[in-house]
Amino acid sequence: MGHMEPVSPAEEHLRRLGIPYRLFRHDHSVRSLEQAASERGIEAEQIVRSLVFRLQDSSFILVLMPGAGQVAWGKLRHYLGVSRITTASTDEVFQVTGYRPGAVSPFGLATPLRLLADERLRLQYEISVGAGIRDAGLIMDSHDLLEALSPELGDFSGD
Repeated sequence: MGHMEPVSPAEEHLRRLGIPYRLFRHDHSVRSLEQAASERGIEAEQIVRSLVFRLQDSSFILVLMPGAGQVAWGKLRHYLGVSRITTASTDEVFQVTGYRPGAVSPFGLATPLRLLADERLRLQYEISVGAGIRDAGLIMDSHDLLEALSPELGDFSGD
């Protein structure tokens, strides 16, 4: 691990919680989930994307989605009891998370967000989440993430 400075609020958050993790930095820009996974030595299903949505009352939620799975809008709306959700804009993502799209981590968020996770996340022992900087990932135990963040688990993916 070494004693290097944390690269982002996400790393600082994990250190504060005492959660073990590895920071993986790609030495070039990552163009696909498959590329990111193979370079990190894991399966695509182990990469967990942090997706930000805006609800009709202008509040935001963060959905953790493993692998290439798409969010099933109908399931998400039904779960939340809302009739409308939209994908947060680039500016909104930065404003509410403190991170740029593509680098969003569920750890070290700028503002507390309601967190949902697709239940398939539990099928993975080791996962990789956003590191707060582009072309990097934090690799950690999924159990540690679930325990630290206590997201609401549900079936939010569509095929």
